[in-house]
Formats: sequence, structure tokens, C-alpha cells
Amino acid sequence: MSFEEMWAALEPVGRRPDGGYDRFAWTGPELECRAWFLDEARARDLEVERDANGNLFAWWLPESGERGDAVLTGSHLDSVPGGGAFDGPLGVVSAFAAVDALRAEGFAPGRPVGIAAFAEEEGARFGVACLGSRLLAGAIDPARARSLTDGDGRAFADVVAAHDLDPDRIGPDEDLLGRIGCYVELHVEQGRALEVPVGVASAIIPHGRWRLDFAGEGNHAGTTLLRDRRDPMLPFAHAVLAAREAARRHDSVATVGKVHIVPGGVNAIPSLVTAWLDSRGPDDAAVRATVRDVHEAALRAGADHRVAVTLAEESYTEIVDFTTALRDRIVTVLGGAPVLPTGAGHDAGILSARVPTAMLFVRNPTGVSHAPAESAERDDCLAGVRALAAVLKDLARG
Repeated sequence: MSFEEMWAALEPVGRRPDGGYDRFAWTGPELECRAWFLDEARARDLEVERDANGNLFAWWLPESGERGDAVLTGSHLDSVPGGGAFDGPLGVVSAFAAVDALRAEGFAPGRPVGIAAFAEEEGARFGVACLGSRLLAGAIDPARARSLTDGDGRAFADVVAAHDLDPDRIGPDEDLLGRIGCYVELHVEQGRALEVPVGVASAIIPHGRWRLDFAGEGNHAGTTLLRDRRDPMLPFAHAVLAAREAARRHDSVATVGKVHIVPGGVNAIPSLVTAWLDSRGPDDAAVRATVRDVHEAALRAGADHRVAVTLAEESYTEIVDFTTALRDRIVTVLGGAPVLPTGAGHDAGILSARVPTAMLFVRNPTGVSHAPAESAERDDCLAGVRALAAVLKDLARG
């Protein structure tokens, strides 16, 4: 199938009326995307593999049958709530299209070429981004992963068990990691810095997620005097405002994009507010200082309103400098493509601790990501396929 045909097949899966996508890990739409991946792999006679963590792989093996020192590419198929069409799927569709292009010209790889679809990259269901690649790389304790729950209270262990995965076997796979010689991920640009169709990543800035719990006292909205209230919404509001000011002070970014209110009634003072803080910055010190300032502001407001405040780090990734030699080789192959950093996390960033990694970006004319307006022009997408094919050809010569 052509790039356009593959894209058309995926486009309606999980699409909302507003144009955004809900493709959460191991839910109907994401499972449909997984089935699409397997169908595309089998249609090309690629060897299919699912690891113990639910990550999918499709392997184009050399005539020698050699399985080691593989060149891996791909991305993910899940989305954030109401996300865009390109974040993740563009890298997977482009990988299949690049393999097709190489086969069409008669290229025979000297090293295995793999296409990956990593599980729960966005963390939209279980709260930890890049969960599949973290488990594979040993970047999260399997016991912690098993205990993660979704919004309905379902444990990760129970969900994967329902899809024929043994929760007791999740975690690092040294054999699989040992077979990967390098990983090159193509992704839509999540900003508007590119002035040409394709660029190369230099680094991922530090980023993390923190959970803030504000525990007060539930009560009646009409009969409870102001002086008697222990309303957790008030210190929560202080924390949101503090996040913006702290980000300005420390030249970072900070976002509160998810909040859960208990009991959630219009005429009830909440008993508990849980919020998630996302912070990213140019270095570790800036991110940590931002989170510290938010926490301190929340504690002060909590004391004023007799509300208990707790902070817990859910995930954190230090700065990722992609492998210099691999990056420079790719830039040369592409004739001097521009190099730029990114503030978005990726599976490539997690795997970089274990294997050489690099990233390609395809221009996004709107600069919008994680929202329906995320986009990429057809010609730029096809330029991305050609670029990825050239990179895979260079790396997989053997």
C-alpha cells in the first residue's frame, strides 16, 4: 500500500467529531491500530514480534538471517485525549513506506531493519509517558508499572493480562535490546521551528510529571460558612497561578492540564483535588526549581485554608543528547538537514540510555501538537519517507 492508502486506513480510527483522536492504550481504537500494524507487517512478509511489555515489532531480515545489530525505526500509535492525527502514527506509516521504497529499488539489507510501535507512549491511560519503552529499557520498576491504574481504577497488570500478556514478565528485555544496533524515530515536528520539510533532532530537554493532591473537607456549598471551609480548590488555584510565574522566573514551561475533583458536584465543596503538573526546561536545575516553587506556593495556600498538600513525582527524564556520531551521519546522508532540539518526550529519548538513537522531524505548518490542528503537508510527509528511506539504506548496508 502507498503512504496515502495507509494513512487513509488509519485516519478514521478513534477520531472524534471535533477532529481530535482518542486512541488510549489497550482500548478499542488503539487495538484497531495494533491490528492495522500487524496486517501491514504480514502483508509484507515481515516477521512479527510482540514483547512482554506489549510493544510491537516487524522485522525485515537480511538473506543471511542475521538478527543482531538491527536498525530499528517506528514510533507509537496511541494518543493524548483529543490529540492530533500525526503524533506517533506518522512515524509508523512512514517506516512501512520507507521499507516499501527500499524494496522497490531492489535494496537488500545487510542488517535487520525493524519497525516498532511502542505501547502507551503518551501515558494518557496509565499516567506514565513512554511506558512501553521504559519497561523495555529498564527505566521503570515493573512492580510500579503493574500497580498503575487508569481513570476507572483498572490496574495495568489486569489490563495487559486481559490481552494475553503475563504481568509477571513485564520489564527489561536484554535479549531484544541486545539485538538493536540503533533506533531512528521519525516524528511530526511539535512546534514551528522547521523552515524545510525535514530536520534532525539534537536533544530532548529535561521534562517530568508530578501529581499534586489537595485534601480538604467535603461539605455543602450553600450552608457552609466561608470561615468553616477547608476547600481544596483554593490552594489548587494558587498552584496553577504559581506554575505560570515559576516558569517565567526559571525560563521553563509548566502546565496543569489534568485535574480530578472529588466528588465533582456543582453544589458540593470538594473533599479532594488531584492535579498533574508537567514541567520542562533548558536544564535540570530550571525544571526542579519550577516544581519546587509550585510546591511551596501550594503548601502555603494549603496552610492558609487548612488543606493538606502532597507532591509525588510520577516520571522524570533528564536531558537527552542524541548520539552525536549517529546524528552527524544522518545529517550528512540528508545533505545537511537542520538540527534542532525539542521539548517533547519520545520513546527515542528513553531508549537512548541503552542504544544509539536519533530522530527526524517532519515540518508542522501550524506548530500545533496534541490537538486537532496538528498537521503536516502531504509533500512534506513524502519527503520524510524519502529521508527515512535514505537513512535506513545507509545504516542497514551492513
